[in-house]
Amino acid sequence: MMTKTYTTSVRRWQALIDRDTRADGQFVYAVRTTGVFCRPGCASRQPLRKNVVFFDSPKEARHAGYRACLRCRPTQESTPRPFSRLLVTACRLLEQSDDRPVTSAELAAKIGLSRHYFQRFFKKHLGISPQQYRRRILAEHAKQQLAAAASVTAAAYRAGYNSSNRFYQSAGRELGMAPRAARAGAPEQKLKYATRACSLGRLLIAWTDRGVCDVRFGDTDDEIVSGLAQRFPHAILQRISRHPWASAVLRAVEKPRAIDIPLDIQGTAFQQRIWQELRQIPAGQTRTYSELAAAVGSSESARAVGGACAANHLAVIIPCHRVVRSDGDLSGYRWGVDRKRRLLSREQSECASRERAN
Repeated sequence: MMTKTYTTSVRRWQALIDRDTRADGQFVYAVRTTGVFCRPGCASRQPLRKNVVFFDSPKEARHAGYRACLRCRPTQESTPRPFSRLLVTACRLLEQSDDRPVTSAELAAKIGLSRHYFQRFFKKHLGISPQQYRRRILAEHAKQQLAAAASVTAAAYRAGYNSSNRFYQSAGRELGMAPRAARAGAPEQKLKYATRACSLGRLLIAWTDRGVCDVRFGDTDDEIVSGLAQRFPHAILQRISRHPWASAVLRAVEKPRAIDIPLDIQGTAFQQRIWQELRQIPAGQTRTYSELAAAVGSSESARAVGGACAANHLAVIIPCHRVVRSDGDLSGYRWGVDRKRRLLSREQSECASRERAN
């Protein structure tokens, strides 16, 4: 049985400050202003001491009326820290471009886990299966090869596919278009878009048949439409006056709320991991680049996290405005630091209003 070493409030508070994962499972802390309880090692923003109350178990916290944090999931069994390194190792192996398939059984054996446990663990933390991750990686490699390759088949083999049939079966789904269209610069891709006036200037929302693919701010319609055209130089753009997806995004800009609409997210597997994590940050809260890197099991990749945030083309929907530097500085933002500051201020005010109402 584990010996309790965090039995006093002083020690527990210090563990919270240090984000000491060794204390996970020994107690939880709850924040009065949010109504949420967390593990000591949770990467969420540090609360004020006066707002924190400690409990010996998640059951006690629930009984007191608090709900479990969706970020650190304190009601679930703690995951030993070494598994984070195993997850990163698995991703690196999946990202290798070979001329043969990588099976989940082989991968599990290499990192010392059973196949079934490895698959459950991988999907729990990344939201997709190992083979789905692998397909996204191969499709991204193929996308990079298509423009310069002599043929689609040549690009498929250079990217790591072991047959052209396998490439055609899966790449279209991952690329969002037929491989030949991708090689030609997506000349047949059709994009619909709408522009709106908002409190942050002009807002553009663009979408494909799969979902919203671009959300951006600007000072004029010419600016934002031109930016869309530069991003998709061969696409056919069609302006739409009204669409429910555009209305949903506009409402979320003016009054922060969750947005439940289909997305057509185009990015590398690593970028999508970061974007998925960004969407888990509650409105009104922020994370540092290092915290995001740690959350995806790659604590040495803070710079790469910054690159993934900079590559985000879905303003507000993927809330990269909630990422700050370790010193609290807002740093850069694709659509201007002033807009970032106003978005954060609006979210924090909205959260404070809801807390007072409750």
